[in-house]
Amino acid sequence: MPDRSGPGTRARVGPPSRRTKVLLLTLGVLAALFLLFVMFAGLWTDWLWFDSVHYGSVFTSQLAAKTGLFAVFGLLMALVVGFNLWLAHRLRPPLAAMSVEQQSLDRYRMGVAPFRKWLLVGLSLLVGLVAGAAAGAQWRTWMLWVNGTPFGVKDSQFHKDVSYYAFKLPWYEFVLGFAFSAVIVSLLAATAVHYLYGGLRLQGPGRRASAGAQGHLAVLLGVFVLLKAVAYWLDRYALVVKSESYKNVDGWTGLRYVDANAFLPAKTILFFVAVICALLFFLTPIRRTWAPALIGFGLMALSAILVGGVYPALVQQFQVKPNEQAKETRYIQQNIDATRQAYGIADAAEQQYAPTDSTDAGKLEQDAQTIADIRLLDPNVVMPTFQQNQALRNYYAFPKTLDVDRYGKQDTVLGVRELDMAGVQQRNFINDHFKYTHGYGVVAAKGNQVDQSGNPVYTEQSLPTTGDLGTYEQRVYYGEKTTMYSVVGPGMDEIDYTRDGQPDQTSQYGGGSGVSMDNPLTRAAYAVKFAEPQLLYSGAIKDGAKILYDRTPKERVEKVAPWLSIDADPYPVVQGERLVWVLDGYTTSDGYPFSSKTTFGDATKDSMTDQRGRTLTAANQVNYIRNSVKATVDAYTGEVTLYQWDEADPVLKTWMKAFPGTVKAKADIPSALLPHLRYPQDLFKVQRDLLGQYHMTDATAFFNGTDIWEVPEDPTVNTHEVQPPYYLTVRMPDAPEASFSLTTSFVPSGRKNLAAFMAVDADPGPDYGKLRILRMQSGSGALGPALTQAKFNSDSEVARQLTLLSNGDDSGLVYGNLLTLPVGGGILNVEPVYLVARGAKVPVLKKVLAVYGDRNVALADTLDEALAKVLGSAAAGATTPTAPARPETPGSPDQPTTTPTAPATPTPESPELQKALADAQKAFDDGQAAMKNGDWAAYGKAQEALKKAIADAMAAEQQGGGSGGGTQPGASPSASPPASPPASPTAPPTG
Repeated sequence: MPDRSGPGTRARVGPPSRRTKVLLLTLGVLAALFLLFVMFAGLWTDWLWFDSVHYGSVFTSQLAAKTGLFAVFGLLMALVVGFNLWLAHRLRPPLAAMSVEQQSLDRYRMGVAPFRKWLLVGLSLLVGLVAGAAAGAQWRTWMLWVNGTPFGVKDSQFHKDVSYYAFKLPWYEFVLGFAFSAVIVSLLAATAVHYLYGGLRLQGPGRRASAGAQGHLAVLLGVFVLLKAVAYWLDRYALVVKSESYKNVDGWTGLRYVDANAFLPAKTILFFVAVICALLFFLTPIRRTWAPALIGFGLMALSAILVGGVYPALVQQFQVKPNEQAKETRYIQQNIDATRQAYGIADAAEQQYAPTDSTDAGKLEQDAQTIADIRLLDPNVVMPTFQQNQALRNYYAFPKTLDVDRYGKQDTVLGVRELDMAGVQQRNFINDHFKYTHGYGVVAAKGNQVDQSGNPVYTEQSLPTTGDLGTYEQRVYYGEKTTMYSVVGPGMDEIDYTRDGQPDQTSQYGGGSGVSMDNPLTRAAYAVKFAEPQLLYSGAIKDGAKILYDRTPKERVEKVAPWLSIDADPYPVVQGERLVWVLDGYTTSDGYPFSSKTTFGDATKDSMTDQRGRTLTAANQVNYIRNSVKATVDAYTGEVTLYQWDEADPVLKTWMKAFPGTVKAKADIPSALLPHLRYPQDLFKVQRDLLGQYHMTDATAFFNGTDIWEVPEDPTVNTHEVQPPYYLTVRMPDAPEASFSLTTSFVPSGRKNLAAFMAVDADPGPDYGKLRILRMQSGSGALGPALTQAKFNSDSEVARQLTLLSNGDDSGLVYGNLLTLPVGGGILNVEPVYLVARGAKVPVLKKVLAVYGDRNVALADTLDEALAKVLGSAAAGATTPTAPARPETPGSPDQPTTTPTAPATPTPESPELQKALADAQKAFDDGQAAMKNGDWAAYGKAQEALKKAIADAMAAEQQGGGSGGGTQPGASPSASPPASPPASPTAPPTG
């Protein structure tokens, strides 16, 4: 035959060769195996991690719940849909009607016929997989339903235990939703099959549906309507946990008048209408007519519009609106009571407070501890100072916001010197994961003191750290900044720190945590997990090596306790010989009847949230919260321990049933740790957010909204976010003594004056968690934070001094936390002012602003001087000496150890000068002793004696009785101005 191929003729492509088929098959198998190994690696490494932290039961319990729900509901969905597909095909008419429509469907029927069984199985399995995956995500709902514990509190409408709404109703709603999905998918699939095989027709003469199709679809519709009846019945109970916006509360929850008197009866009526309608659908196959069922369905739809929509609207318009306050009072009161109970604010003690603009030593005597512990160091400001003075190496860093704790009775600002890989000069696989593996030690400073240069007075410092915290394991393998994995073990030296001109100080990890890398399969799994092939073959991994990962305290606790919401601010505690991170865990629910809902992200946001880079789960909307768990993470071993804190919380008891053995009893909390536990910030922020409106316990006042409070904006920053709460030692007027507390201010809605001051006892004693609110008496004129800052800024003398301090450049000034304190029957506001030298970016405390009531503003070098100006003659009983700068102590390799030293006394040349200086020293010592004992009368006498002694010394010196130049013993600023002692030089930054 002639060759018919030409330029325009397409060459025929034959079937692929055998080699090509084998190659394609091999590539497909390898790809499938790789995907399976990736899935296996994720599951296997998760199990190894949980096993390494001794919480394997959490992993297996979750896996069992997820797998069980996936299998049961996936199989159930597949069976239901598959059965209805099979039944629809079984009920097909023997002969399709002769019509153009059916003739066009013949080719589809013929194309489907050879694969009918495979299509049925495939579609059923696909739907089952989707349903199973959705069901597996409901493992928390399942566990709460199975293990639910009664609250012992009943709702006021249906008189059911709160556990019904918190644990049972969500599961019932999920099952109902699943049933709806199964019926709807089955209905759609059955309709498609009936149409394909002629059971349903859109064209042609005669019946549109065969008897089989009619009966099948009618039953499915009947089941759907019956499920709708169940939904109406459950909706009755859901009314008490539904939320809406009402009375300035976005998450208002519970019944209102129209719900109780219109929607609730409507739901009951619609339930019975739906049951009757479902019966009519079930009778359709017998009566062989759609008419009754369709009429019933139409009546149900009409009832839903009239009874469920129009009637409630009429009740709202003609019964509620004309007399809304009287109609809603009962339901508002239910909401108030339930909300206060659910958020733990029901017992908040409120008292009237009439602040004065003046005070005296007698009134201040009770507040001596509050004044002595006024915190000058702002943990949100001084991190760069810690970094400059105490990081000591480029590869160490502190968190952006430091923490406040107390050691003994001293409020302490502290931070952990953590590893910062950005400071490592040579970045490579070995350095990143084998050499630079951990931070080193804690740096702490007194909260209420600075040295004469304005720098912190460190109580724990240097490398290795030394100071008041004693001996403890200082290596930090688990911390807030530790986000990379490390490989550690015997024979693998890791860098602790370096000293100038000396070899690196190294160590080998002996904490026992981590996952062993001895198994080649495990190494391969982690190579896949971290996308790092060198983990598979690197010779740097020695026998006995372990891999450490998931190393931040928050993620470790969240993994072992996935049922907890974790506070955004873990804080370090030196507990005996260990450094541990302490975290607060919250149990929550969104099913507490009548309690208004709040969103974590909104309620816990403040001016420092972005700076901290830490937030509680933002999307969670809850209406019940308890700080039920205190958790610790060992900074060296990574060991996670959960302690039961709220022993009455039913949500915690439920989770303890679901995960037995994971939470230790409250009695097991170590005695060394207990004093450092504190009331958590995020819970307090949620509570203060609610108390802005829910401090009104009377429904009438709540309805009128005449006394709404707000958390004030932070006037020291430009973010327009609210002030954060502050940890302070403070005595509330009804308390016998000062205690470590978490405090906040309130202002009236839309105004700037102070409406209230609130503190919660943060110490784990008998009053732990007690909320105390000081409501400012109407017309008191107490300044809110914005007015206080405005008063500072508008004072001409303050402006002049600050301008001189910053050389006219305001960017060099940083305002610290504006502290509001009830002192001596009035309100004292104190704000430290920091100077940041150009180029250095290191804040140094230079001035202290203060105002008492609405009196004159004081700007002084020390807190004592500021208090002397604003408190007047009463300041003699309120001052506390500022620690002098402290000289270098030999023996510290990197940073001088700061230790207070007695003021130097010159050798006098005359008996008069010698006696005067001796009298001054004695008066100073007597004053210090009196202050510690709270004897302000004796303190005042000592100050007068000190003034006289100083005057005598100056007179003797002027008469030539001495050489002069002596340093006056540490007198109070309220005394005559003495000669200032020379400041010790600040150690130069290292590293």
